[in-house]
Amino acid sequence: MRYKFCPHCGGKLSLEETFSLSRPKCVDCNRIFYQNPAVGVAAIIIRGKKILLGRRNASYRDMWCIPCGYVEYYEDTREALIREIKEETNLDIKLSIVFDIHSNFHNPAQHTVGIWFLVEEYQGIIAPGDDIYALDFFSTAEIKEQNIVLAFPTDVRVLDDLVNKGLIL
Repeated sequence: MRYKFCPHCGGKLSLEETFSLSRPKCVDCNRIFYQNPAVGVAAIIIRGKKILLGRRNASYRDMWCIPCGYVEYYEDTREALIREIKEETNLDIKLSIVFDIHSNFHNPAQHTVGIWFLVEEYQGIIAPGDDIYALDFFSTAEIKEQNIVLAFPTDVRVLDDLVNKGLIL
C-alpha cells in the first residue's frame, strides 16, 4: 500500500478484498482509495534507421530510455508528449500514430501505462534537458556493442517491435 491515510478525511486506510483485488479503504469514512496508474508518453524518433535515446540524470540515473514523460492531470496525451520532448530534447515534433501501449511495472510504488508514439517529423537542434543529460541515435547492434542499459523493460519490447517491423536496425 502506497498510502496510509485517507485523502478525503485523514482516517487510517486498511486493505479490503473486493473482486479478488486489494484496495485501501478508510476505516473512518469507508471510502475506497483507488490507486490508478499514471500515464506516461514516449516519442519514437528515428533517423537513418536508428532510434533516439536519452541518458537519464534523475531516476534510473545513467540508464538510457526512449524520451518520455508523464501526462499532467489536465493535459491531453499528445500535448503532453510534445511538451515533454521539447523539455528533454529541445525538438519540436509532429506526432504520427500510436505505435505501442504497455503497462509498466518497473516501479513498485507507481504502476504506469505507457503510450509510445511514432514521430512523423521533428525540427530543432537536439540538446538534452530536464531529466536527460545526453542524447544520441542508436541501432540495436550499437546498443548491444556499447553495453547500453535501458531503464525500462517496456522500451526493450518497443525496440524489438520496431526491429520486427523494419523501422530500425
